[in-house]
Amino acid sequence: MFCPTPCYKTVVRRNKNTNKLRLVTFAAAFATFAAVLFARTPQARIVQLSPAAIPGVPANVVKELERRGCTIPQEAPTKTSSNVIKGEFAKPGQTDWAALCSVNGVSTILVFWNGSEKNPAAIAPMEDRIYIQGFKKDQFSYSRGIRTVAKDFILRHHDTYGGPKLPPINHQGIDDMFVGKASVVWYHHNGQWLKLAGRD
Repeated sequence: MFCPTPCYKTVVRRNKNTNKLRLVTFAAAFATFAAVLFARTPQARIVQLSPAAIPGVPANVVKELERRGCTIPQEAPTKTSSNVIKGEFAKPGQTDWAALCSVNGVSTILVFWNGSEKNPAAIAPMEDRIYIQGFKKDQFSYSRGIRTVAKDFILRHHDTYGGPKLPPINHQGIDDMFVGKASVVWYHHNGQWLKLAGRD
């Protein structure tokens, strides 16, 4: 069939428009795929609570955590909030608070002496992504947790696993766990944090 030149130009224009449409459609589909992929990355799976969402925390401690931009990463799966604790971390009879404060993907244990918001101790900063592990097919969980531990826990694990010579144990420590794997105990003595044996 004979087709004059204008007809040829029309076909070319249609082909160009079709190619452009296909390119735009592909780009949109790729962008959607990338967004879904990003949403499914381990970092996106970490449940982060605002300090105010943790029950029982003193208002001044909540305010300081918020001022620092902290969120509290949650162990998963869990039915209750976690990673804000209280205990006698400096001396017997004094109630201190400790929180796992996550900022820009790094969590640090902050210890608020005697419940004061002033000059909290900061120990063990670690990237949150390190503590992500699979627990079911295609399911992941954040697995860092802190707990208050007493003298018997510290002595028992030191006897089992060894470590540096212990100071007198007369107050509580902080068990810093990779849940389901291992832990270390942070114990405050003479102005320093000692790293002691925990679970294995």
